[in-house]
Amino acid sequence: MNTLKRTLALVATLAMAATAFASCGNQTTTSTPDDTASQAEEKTEAPADEDKPADEDKPADEDKPAVDAKSGDVDASVGQGGDKFTVAAWNGDDVPYLIAQWKGIDFDSVGDDLADGKVDGIDFINFGVGGGQASEKYDQLFDAGSDLDVYFVEADWALKYINDDDKTLPLEKLGLGDSDFANIYGYTDEIGKDSNGVRKGVSWQAAAGGFYYRSDLAEEYLGAADPDAMQKQISDWDKFVDAAKTVADKSGGKTALADTLGGMWQAYACGRTQPWVKDNKLVIDDFCKDFADTAKALWDCGGITKNSQWSDDWTAAGTNDSCMGYFVSTWGFGGFALDAAGGFDKDANEGGATYGKWAVCQGPTPFYWGGTWIVVNPDTDNGNEAREFIVSATSDEKQLAAYAVAKPEYVNNSKVMDDLIGSKTVFNEVITNNLGGQNFYEALADNAKTIDFKGLITPYDSTIKGDFVDAVKTEYLEGSGDWEATQEAFKDLVSEHISSLEWDD
Repeated sequence: MNTLKRTLALVATLAMAATAFASCGNQTTTSTPDDTASQAEEKTEAPADEDKPADEDKPADEDKPAVDAKSGDVDASVGQGGDKFTVAAWNGDDVPYLIAQWKGIDFDSVGDDLADGKVDGIDFINFGVGGGQASEKYDQLFDAGSDLDVYFVEADWALKYINDDDKTLPLEKLGLGDSDFANIYGYTDEIGKDSNGVRKGVSWQAAAGGFYYRSDLAEEYLGAADPDAMQKQISDWDKFVDAAKTVADKSGGKTALADTLGGMWQAYACGRTQPWVKDNKLVIDDFCKDFADTAKALWDCGGITKNSQWSDDWTAAGTNDSCMGYFVSTWGFGGFALDAAGGFDKDANEGGATYGKWAVCQGPTPFYWGGTWIVVNPDTDNGNEAREFIVSATSDEKQLAAYAVAKPEYVNNSKVMDDLIGSKTVFNEVITNNLGGQNFYEALADNAKTIDFKGLITPYDSTIKGDFVDAVKTEYLEGSGDWEATQEAFKDLVSEHISSLEWDD
């Protein structure tokens, strides 16, 4: 039945392609993938069809801009003189503060000022939705021909726009080349490039991750008195499983080492060495089986909780001793990681039940989780302003250093971060005190430098990653434990979401 299901999907795709070809004569039509998958492990919401990215059939050198390695002027073809510089994003977590840094506006008031239209010459479109929902909102703006200069795209679905020349402008058209981004982290640069290697997007942040854990429980169950000692015990996945078994045994099954399957997968998936799709076919390799076996070992020994990611039980586990650690990215330390410690009441100047009892180490593998890229609408009528905004957010090292401390943010510049970390900068007192005085950015610096995604990124990654972990959980962990059945379930999910792939059976 599984093979028939995928075959029918392929037949339907071929039939639609034939109809489109017949109706369009010699014209070639392409579309971009629409991947708005959730990062949680239980459900990955994806469109019914993710076709190949725009211009996939073009020769590699057709219409491809020459990459200028030096900074220069904005190209004459880029629009200028617009009445408003319009920036769009799904929420107000970052844009207002980047604008404040650029324009020298007070951080405390910029959000309200933008909402009230009080920032001269700037219009911020705040969708007020989840990141995955922003793609639909952007499409509506483009379809309506609305004014739009710069917008923000999330890692999971960035390539939908980056691979579409009608939606994103090569940054070299703004006079921005390699020299402007010499110190950005490698993996962020890869995500910001289209399928021809043209830089279309750039991020101001590096969302490297690490393992955030209860320091008191680590000392009690593993004898790990500091982050270095903890890292030695979980420096690879085999050691991580061994440590989880020890924790489960010594706690009498009360405490799991890791938070959720989804959190673990965020880290594990970054160790992949082959792209998920190659020659338009899904790649299921030894890496997939290794993850399934590692997850099963943790699942069966109680080394990972059965909680759903983003649920109340998930964060509560950090305060009731049922969970010892979480996989956390830079942006999570002031969010769900602090919630897992019981939160912090600024008015009372006190933390929750386990506040101050946490630490962070690198964990079993370098990984990143999340991140946002700035891209430019080719129809912008404010090319100079777009350039200035991007330079302020991603290239000007003085501006980046100030933003890293004021926001705070792990900015996308290794030199800036090394200098700040080396000077013992305290980025956030509440977070730092929760970690017993540990500099949490310092613990993640090596991971940010060693993440390598060169040649591994495809437009389908988020959907495929979600489908795989869903199949592993349903079939391998909760079901029969049969690897063949797990693979078939995985293929079925992918074929439902990405009908353009080819199948051998």
